[in-house]
Amino acid sequence: MELLDKYHTVRGHTEEICRPLKTEDYVVQPVVDVSPPKWHIGHTTWFFETFILKPYWQEYVEFDPQYNFVFNSYYETVGARVIRTDRGNLSRPSVDDIYRYRRHVDDAIAVFLQHPLPIDVENLLILGLHHEQQHQELLATDIKYILGNNPLFPPYLPVEAAALAAAEKPGGYIHIEKGIYPIGHQGADFCFDNELNSHEVLLGEFSIATRLVTNAEYLEFIAAGGYSNFNYWHAEGWDWVQANHIIAPLYWHFINGEWMYYTLRGLHAVEPMSAVNHVSYYEAAAFVSWKGMRLPTEFEWETAARHFPWGERWEWTESAYLPYPGFAKAPGAIGEYNGKFMVNQKVLRGASEVTPPGHSRITYRNFFHPHLRWQFTGIRLVQ
Repeated sequence: MELLDKYHTVRGHTEEICRPLKTEDYVVQPVVDVSPPKWHIGHTTWFFETFILKPYWQEYVEFDPQYNFVFNSYYETVGARVIRTDRGNLSRPSVDDIYRYRRHVDDAIAVFLQHPLPIDVENLLILGLHHEQQHQELLATDIKYILGNNPLFPPYLPVEAAALAAAEKPGGYIHIEKGIYPIGHQGADFCFDNELNSHEVLLGEFSIATRLVTNAEYLEFIAAGGYSNFNYWHAEGWDWVQANHIIAPLYWHFINGEWMYYTLRGLHAVEPMSAVNHVSYYEAAAFVSWKGMRLPTEFEWETAARHFPWGERWEWTESAYLPYPGFAKAPGAIGEYNGKFMVNQKVLRGASEVTPPGHSRITYRNFFHPHLRWQFTGIRLVQ
């Protein structure tokens, strides 16, 4: 696909995600981890303006100099910014203003790409497209949180488009022999810097489940008092359960004697055969402890994932988010993309049902703090 075609495809998908929203939905920020949809629309546009157009095209006319302060996320190199907790307080710029900003930058990129690009600028543009795809997944998860915490439980998708009940998937385990296995991205196609460098690891033998833990299995954990027995939890996880009165995965509600679950199609009864969703690392670790098993390391997951289907949920691993051997941050703002977050976070592997098409690969390393669960996260057992 030509670069401009790919640019339009990716940018168009962002707007498709937002199409079902009402104007009021664009501006809400219920918690610090959730950004208003209009901020995502502006920030992904700001990336192309800031890192492509302004430094590499002298003829470009900046849309609004104040937008750098509004839409910078965490790039210290680029200057001051609105603090993350205040993104929901920005009534201006309006949604219409931000879409005008988007059109302005898209039109400029279309002209800019008529000229031959140095390879480093082309690579930067490709990084920008993958950055936007990351925000497409964040958009989907943030929209679900915004609507799922509205007391009306409004559906994001048409109610008549209700999903079919999940079919039971055969269980079982794949055995992986002890050995030395390659880890990390290989080849010349795109990857993020945290997937480099390719190296070998020594793994002991293990067996890993061919399917994810289901809601039915997780309901057994709840019924067995999993959330009230400290023996299954890390100390920090137990403190989190107690302090936040956690009794079930995010979006679960016990109503009239039945567990209900908010989905993008509204509130429905928990579907037993669906893979459990929106659990924290703390919950995942407690569940596997209750089962007398464990989570995979990210290296075990990458080695075994060639032998089972994946991509329905981001899967918690037992691995801390750390640099691979020889990892080096790029100079300047782009070097802030991944490296500075390599502390106090857990790696998740795979993808989810809201990961954009073409954005998943077996070496992809997602990462979040252990208490977070607004992403589409699930559990795979290892024994």
